Amino acid sequence: MPDPTVPPTPAVPLSALLAREDLALRLIAGPSDPSLVIHAAHTSEMADPYPYLLGGELLLTAGVHIPEAAGSGTYFDDYVSRIVAAGGAALGFGLAPVHDTVPRALVAACDRYGLPLIEVPPQTPFTAVARAVWQLLAQARLAELRRVTEAQQSLASAASRPDPVPSVLRQLANRLGGWTALYGPEGTDIASAGREPAAPVPGSLAELADVVRPSGPGTPTSATHATAGTHLAAYALGTGFVLGVATPSREPGDHTIASVAAVLLTLLTGEQQSGSGAARNSALVRLLLGGTPEEVAPLLGKGDKWFVVHASPINKRDIADLGARGTARPATNHPQPPDLLATTALGAALGSTLIDPGGEVVRILLPADRAPEPHPGWTLGASDAVSPQQLTAADTQAARALARARATRTPLVRHGTRTGLADLVPPHEAEAHARALLAPLAEHPALTETLRTWLSLHGSWDRTAVALAVHRNTVRQRIARCAALLDAELDDPDVRMELWFALRQE
Repeated sequence: MPDPTVPPTPAVPLSALLAREDLALRLIAGPSDPSLVIHAAHTSEMADPYPYLLGGELLLTAGVHIPEAAGSGTYFDDYVSRIVAAGGAALGFGLAPVHDTVPRALVAACDRYGLPLIEVPPQTPFTAVARAVWQLLAQARLAELRRVTEAQQSLASAASRPDPVPSVLRQLANRLGGWTALYGPEGTDIASAGREPAAPVPGSLAELADVVRPSGPGTPTSATHATAGTHLAAYALGTGFVLGVATPSREPGDHTIASVAAVLLTLLTGEQQSGSGAARNSALVRLLLGGTPEEVAPLLGKGDKWFVVHASPINKRDIADLGARGTARPATNHPQPPDLLATTALGAALGSTLIDPGGEVVRILLPADRAPEPHPGWTLGASDAVSPQQLTAADTQAARALARARATRTPLVRHGTRTGLADLVPPHEAEAHARALLAPLAEHPALTETLRTWLSLHGSWDRTAVALAVHRNTVRQRIARCAALLDAELDDPDVRMELWFALRQE
């Protein structure tokens, strides 16, 4: 297990603090190991600072607490031993105004107990030392954050390769500088990457994987251990698989990086072990080999229904700030395609791995028992729950719902199922009426879609422009063209109602 006296934050080398010429610090006792690090700076004039230390500190003192006869007794041994017992990383002793030199007995005690002793000159206040420590810590945290971010991006890129599981394992091993392994539900070593460590590390990692493999209530989802100078970690993927990681050292950001890899591997392996996953893969293969949707629909479940969800990442550059009355200016740029990590995270949040991340819009197939919910950072449009044979129509419903959601700045818009007037008209008559009424627009799909969107948004030029990603003048020109071809007065609410009824039959 990790040392409980060491804070889980990036540390800074003690040598980096000593290298600051403006501080003029000098190491006068204790080890000069370049691997020594500190996590904080703390000032105390207590004779026993043990209760006030968390571990990893540079303790600063001016020696106010030292009695006159300290050099002839065990005072300094007791003082230094308590600092070491509390996990203190180093001791800084300030010269003046109390002491002109560092007491020799203190130097000897630090050498005896292996505690680095630093002489702080009179012109260097303790606040300057503490500020320098925090500056170095901030730089270390920034570097660690950059390392984690770059690792997340590289893992997401690896997950999109033709061999995603081996690629993710290789990238994780490279980023952590160690060895990674994927264990199957039966405990077998399925794949690994990196330089395999010598015995007994591989066996110990396999045993640690058994600890997190689901075996009943209370099973941990992750575990760590150390053996033969190697740090081990295991992560349950929730699908019976386990990710194992062995590294020569353990940095604060390593857990975050490994957790990202665990999420990706969970998504990549989740559907492979279930009957439903096999059936869906079979359906995909048959479609690729020329099968029709009607032929493969039974593989998705005869009685099952599905939502089609279209999702677009919120991009502030695409839509201007809302005005006082909620009016938006039209978009001038198309949305940027979302990255794979954000896409897989969205799918996991909605509860599906059936995701098409291609293009500017993400399409997700969601079982009907998992109703779509709003998700931060995304705009969603959802279809009705339909059978597999109706997925093509549902895809169109979701696209229109997303356009309306973007135009109205609504996190989620569901396709409306209430038809009202349509229930009073036989379907074949309604379709015939719609074809006849909209015949002048039959050869102009862009005009038809513009008219549908404009009517659905109550004749708002700005919101229609946003939904279609065109300029508002383009919307005006198209609506004027529709009015001319239909020979209709589109400001008349009766005309609008009839056209909306006809457009709903398509």
